Amino acid sequence: MQPDMASPRAILDLLNGSAPLGVVAVGMTLVILSGGVDLSVGSVLALSCILTAWLIAHGGWPPMAAYAVAMGAGTVLGAACGWVIHAFRLAPFIVTLAGMFAARGLALSVSLDSFGIDHPAHQRFVDFAVRLADGKLHLNAMVLLAVLGAGAFVAQCTAFGRHVYAVGGQESSATLMGLPVGRTKVGVYALSGGCAALAGVLRTFEMSSGDPTAGVGLELDAIAAVVIGGTLLTGGVGGVMGTLIGVLILGTIQTWILFDGRLSSWWARVATGVLLLAFVLVQRTLAGKKAARC
Repeated sequence: MQPDMASPRAILDLLNGSAPLGVVAVGMTLVILSGGVDLSVGSVLALSCILTAWLIAHGGWPPMAAYAVAMGAGTVLGAACGWVIHAFRLAPFIVTLAGMFAARGLALSVSLDSFGIDHPAHQRFVDFAVRLADGKLHLNAMVLLAVLGAGAFVAQCTAFGRHVYAVGGQESSATLMGLPVGRTKVGVYALSGGCAALAGVLRTFEMSSGDPTAGVGLELDAIAAVVIGGTLLTGGVGGVMGTLIGVLILGTIQTWILFDGRLSSWWARVATGVLLLAFVLVQRTLAGKKAARC
């Protein structure tokens, strides 16, 4: 229907444009695998984005130091949410919802308006790209691929990853087995916050500016990408590489609507909602059949 969408340039643009969502979705995958959910990621992205811009443009900080502070702030916020969830036995939905409001408020307290970043070192990151075929693979996409590889390694090849699956499969059994449930929960939310903060830095590469209103609704897109990629909302089943497929599906829908030109961009939201509902129903059906066989 849209042959240009299959061109190498369109595929590379899809990877470049999907980078912030993909990085956030990797952290969200680990959280959902553990049986939780993180609604604060969009606000943490905004906080990281505006904090990075403010430190570079107004604070005079070197870009690398600003990136490190922004990512550290996101990681600490995520770890705090994980600790509260475990220590006080609260629902992740409630705690991360509070984290969402807190992070957004902090972002707006840094600045109510967006502003540009004109530091030459930051601009070099913005411009860095590798030419492939008739397109370019930008730094954002390279970071996405690196984070995907690291996330898959952590989930599949480390003791921490096995603990994540065990906690998500049955937390009470994991506790009886003597697994570090609390440390695992704090770890997955810290990683989720760190990934969201990294995505905020990547957003400054996209826009060459900071925006305290960035990332509105991103948490829902990330959850949709994880579920469409095959991870169960109840935890314990799924993987990071499936999340990549979910991210690319969402990006393809948005790209197709853009190429078509006849539909409003809001139809991408409609399609995402329909896909999410369909995959949740499929998961429920398969889980019911498995329970019946047992």
